Amino acid sequence: MSSTADTDARIGLGVGAIVGESFSIFFKNLIPVTLMGLIASLLSLLLTGALVGVDVVIGVALPDMSTPAGVSLWAITLVLQIAFYSLASALLVQLAYDAKLGNPIQIGRYISPAIRAIVPIAVLSIVAGLMAGVASIALIIPGLWVYAVFSVVTPAVVIERIGFGGLGRSADLTKEYRWPILGALILIGICVGIINFVGPFLAGILMVNAGILLASVAYVVTSALGLGLSGISIALIYARLREIKEGVTVDQIALVFD
Repeated sequence: MSSTADTDARIGLGVGAIVGESFSIFFKNLIPVTLMGLIASLLSLLLTGALVGVDVVIGVALPDMSTPAGVSLWAITLVLQIAFYSLASALLVQLAYDAKLGNPIQIGRYISPAIRAIVPIAVLSIVAGLMAGVASIALIIPGLWVYAVFSVVTPAVVIERIGFGGLGRSADLTKEYRWPILGALILIGICVGIINFVGPFLAGILMVNAGILLASVAYVVTSALGLGLSGISIALIYARLREIKEGVTVDQIALVFD
């Protein structure tokens, strides 16, 4: 008799379908997706800009790393950015499932679960990032593989409410599917990378010709778009893994928000 792992391995993740549906949900819900990304990006810009300067945050100036105080402020800035990224990701997970099911988008309903998940998602994201960074010291591929291992931490924490158990849960769900997950993440990541490149590029041009306000707007909007696309794709990867491994459908996943 074949084992469950062998059976699961024969079922394809469906990288093309995940990437295609990610873009479909993104464009069909562009306004609410952008709005949720804007909430996090704007709050992050305001707080971190107060610490190190808005020009540094939007990428048109370099942080002051010449003193211990400057290094400390930059470290705090990075932690805050991760926390607000976690907020956006937690909001977008919920939007993705409602959009996939054709349900109304209700941003107000997403806020409470997202806030509850911020701390564990932020902490686990830092831990996973450090692990991926250490793995990348040898070669880039091991670092990317580690990223795939822990790629569904956010939906696991938000949907299953398992707090700091998110790393282990993500590792379990992604087992046997890490290379196709990495393929999906690379395809989405290329698009997100282009968006994230455009933001500071536009901000630099606008900073010179129109001032810091419009430069900040360009940065915040492009950051929101990048967050939106990546957050939706992660939510769909998680849903597909639950479907393959546990027979759980998207409508069953979405029941936790009722």
